[in-house]
Amino acid sequence: MTNSHLTARTRFIEVDGDRFAYRRWGNPQSTQPALFFVPHFRAGLDHWDPLLTDGLAQGREVILFNGRGIASSTGTPRNRMEDMADDIALVIRALGLSKVDLLGFSIGGMEVQDVALRHPELVRKLLLLGTGPRGGEMMRDSKVVQVAVSPVPVADDFLFLFFGRSEAAKKAGLAFWERRHQRVELDPPSSPEVAKAQGEALAAFARPLPGGNPFAHLNAIQQPTLVLNGVNDIMVPSINSWHLAQNIPNAQLLIYPDAGHGAQFQYPERFLKHAIQFLEE
Repeated sequence: MTNSHLTARTRFIEVDGDRFAYRRWGNPQSTQPALFFVPHFRAGLDHWDPLLTDGLAQGREVILFNGRGIASSTGTPRNRMEDMADDIALVIRALGLSKVDLLGFSIGGMEVQDVALRHPELVRKLLLLGTGPRGGEMMRDSKVVQVAVSPVPVADDFLFLFFGRSEAAKKAGLAFWERRHQRVELDPPSSPEVAKAQGEALAAFARPLPGGNPFAHLNAIQQPTLVLNGVNDIMVPSINSWHLAQNIPNAQLLIYPDAGHGAQFQYPERFLKHAIQFLEE
């Protein structure tokens, strides 16, 4: 494997008048498509777990991506999920890739659903983590909202929002927090404008589509899909993962015990095995 999560340099590609930041490394000789990561609310290139990204990079290239105006990318942040999805498609094509696997976490999972619906020719497989469908149930706890928009989140914020409540879950959360901060060259934090724009996108995404089954639009996603969540996601309620698996024709659902929104970070070794099996089968 060339490079790693801790050493891959931040690169930029100009698309449609703005510079999109990304990091790309892994196994370029693999027959597997590149795995393209789209992160959670306000997150940039350093909000992933090196244990997962480097583990997945053993068998393929991985690409971490900042959307328009997010962290080190330039431009005005998008406030519509459809526009975010179109930007992802533009960057994939600009990187010279004809097809990728897409991994989206939280709002990133909503974006990649729209990529699969709007640009299906670009997507081989989907991994939807801690996310939900258009028209799904959104967080309602005022404390969750307050912590989620904290300007500078600290470890306790991530423990509350992303992890289970047991001592083992908290220990796993602190281990993730330590791994996440090992890199020396860090992406800058996103601006308040990013939070505002993404909040508007989430509000619009929460409105159900007309019709008897508000999730019928998911039937058009034909790609094999892995849906993952914790048993108690207080950010994007876990029932949303069930709706995704019920309505995407070729989807499978994993629910991890004693876990929340960031189940893949709480059980990184377990998720790595599941993700590799899904991507390679």
